[in-house]
Amino acid sequence: MKNALVIVLNDVKYLDDILSSFIELGVGGATIIDSQGMASAIVNGKAQNVPLFGSLKKLLEGSHPYNKTLFAVIEGTELLEKTIKEIQEILFDHKGPGAGFMFTIPVGNIMKLGNN
Repeated sequence: MKNALVIVLNDVKYLDDILSSFIELGVGGATIIDSQGMASAIVNGKAQNVPLFGSLKKLLEGSHPYNKTLFAVIEGTELLEKTIKEIQEILFDHKGPGAGFMFTIPVGNIMKLGNN
């Protein structure tokens, strides 16, 4: 069974450790994109004069305005569980606002594109 592991990493200082663990565990590859959460986009956008957003801004002070989102397709339940456990161990001592979150999605067919 294949699953996509998606990690929204708010504290990007952990990115290198996560990628190193992928290599050590045998995760075949990952895609990393720059991303931003909705609350951060609202607070840092043009809607700052609305009273609700002022409260939201105070709540988000000290948090990371941008994050990284990682996607990796992982084959096999055992490797998936090892990978999740390793990521949880890497982020175990994180202090402050949430370091991020992760989730899995079952993957059906994978088809390569192009002439390779």
